[in-house]
Amino acid sequence: MSTGSYQDAIEHLNSLQTNATALEAARAAGPRLNPNAISEMIEFLERIEYTCEDLNTLNVIHITGTKGKGSTSAFTDSILRHVRPNWKVGLYTSPHLVAVRERIRINGKSLSEEDFARYFFEVWDRLQKNGVSVFHPKTPDFPVMPGYFRYLTLMAFHAFMSERVDATILEVGIGGAGDSTNIVPKPIVTGITSLGLDHTAVLGKTIGAIAWQKGGIYKARIKIYKGVPALSVTQRNEGMEVLKERAEELQAAYFMEVPSLPGPGPVKLGLAGEHQVQNAALAVQMAHIFLRSVDASESQPEPLSQLPAPFLAGLEYTRWPGRCQTVLDPNYQHTTWYLDGAHTVESLSCCIQWFVQVGLGLNSSMTLVREPQPTRVLIFNCTSGRSGPAFLGAILDKTRELLLRQGREEKAEEFFGHVIFCSNVTYADGHFKGDLTSRALSNTDLVNLTTQHELATAWSQLIPQFPSAAIHVLPSIEHAIRTVRGLSNAARIDVLVTGSLHLVGGIIEVAGLASFAL
Repeated sequence: MSTGSYQDAIEHLNSLQTNATALEAARAAGPRLNPNAISEMIEFLERIEYTCEDLNTLNVIHITGTKGKGSTSAFTDSILRHVRPNWKVGLYTSPHLVAVRERIRINGKSLSEEDFARYFFEVWDRLQKNGVSVFHPKTPDFPVMPGYFRYLTLMAFHAFMSERVDATILEVGIGGAGDSTNIVPKPIVTGITSLGLDHTAVLGKTIGAIAWQKGGIYKARIKIYKGVPALSVTQRNEGMEVLKERAEELQAAYFMEVPSLPGPGPVKLGLAGEHQVQNAALAVQMAHIFLRSVDASESQPEPLSQLPAPFLAGLEYTRWPGRCQTVLDPNYQHTTWYLDGAHTVESLSCCIQWFVQVGLGLNSSMTLVREPQPTRVLIFNCTSGRSGPAFLGAILDKTRELLLRQGREEKAEEFFGHVIFCSNVTYADGHFKGDLTSRALSNTDLVNLTTQHELATAWSQLIPQFPSAAIHVLPSIEHAIRTVRGLSNAARIDVLVTGSLHLVGGIIEVAGLASFAL
């Protein structure tokens, strides 16, 4: 049996990443999903000596969506842990911020390095022992080893089975129908958060096409398994119609458009941002259906109309780092970091809605003594294939709208004093922290900072009068933090970091925020 350290496990795991050349070829080929994705994942599961039916014992809540699926998963996890404090609750999410082991949590805590390494190599050994020469594949062109996300999904299943969890919240990686998580025959309940345009090269270029993929997690009435409740937050008409059609096509038990949060007044949420109310509402109804199903086998409970105390506590004490999060710098007390991994036009709009408000990015206009205006810094990056210029335009448009709405004289074009476009490379010497390594980045792009220069050009075109000296194109996250630290003449520095969860995680790591942010 193989043994190894956590770092050994991370090195092995990183060897399973898809490289930039393969990703670029896939993008060039246009929207095309692997028709064997599910059958291959099932074969990998069998190679680590489980069946799909075994996964039913995990009592799964399956969640997908374009934005908010991680936050909804966190709300659901917290509610279950407060309602059933004696349970073991597993949570599988992606991506991670600082350490890969964040993706697999039990009772709110990431796997320890020791447990991660143990479960990692147990899966690795089973895959090696039951290799292609022994385990004859049923699907054509069957890969020898699973890719990065598939491997972590298999490992999560193995860890949760080994730990005998009472409930599992399973967040989809990309899409739904062909996602690696979509091999559980009978989850307890399925839910879909807000839909938007993302991963269009894989999922399709319309809300309808994306809804079809996401709706693939709704579960059919198959053999001995009854259909599974299919939930969704309110969507645009095109998306909602497709989701309803998918629920009917797949013979879900029933379809529910989730109502607003129950109760007479506002509910205190542990996650900031107006958009979190919708995510919390979905989490509440999924947890309610789950508990009724597990406890009383009630097939279709009425939507929860009043929030019990454990539900309220679960919502209030939910924590989900890197999403509309404020962190005071422990070493530079005049610096505050505002962290949000928004990476779609819709989620960036929500991010700015959160940031451009009094008490965060804006001073109060009601104070008798005029507060010094902060120096605001935007640190931004986005992955290749996403529309950086459109994202920056969305940031400016939303900022302008909010300043006008609040009667501010400040102009959106002058809102940020500096903008920094940096790569997601962790350190100034060109290396990544092991957990943050990405082989999906093109070496040419990294060397030439192609994406970052494109973003800088787009910013200059959006705001021609913006000082060129205040636009920084930098090769690493460490360079970006040094630039912020160098603004020593500012009485107060507010730094908004957005565009990429990988960027947010790198900032937390290099700026020394982990003990406060995570």
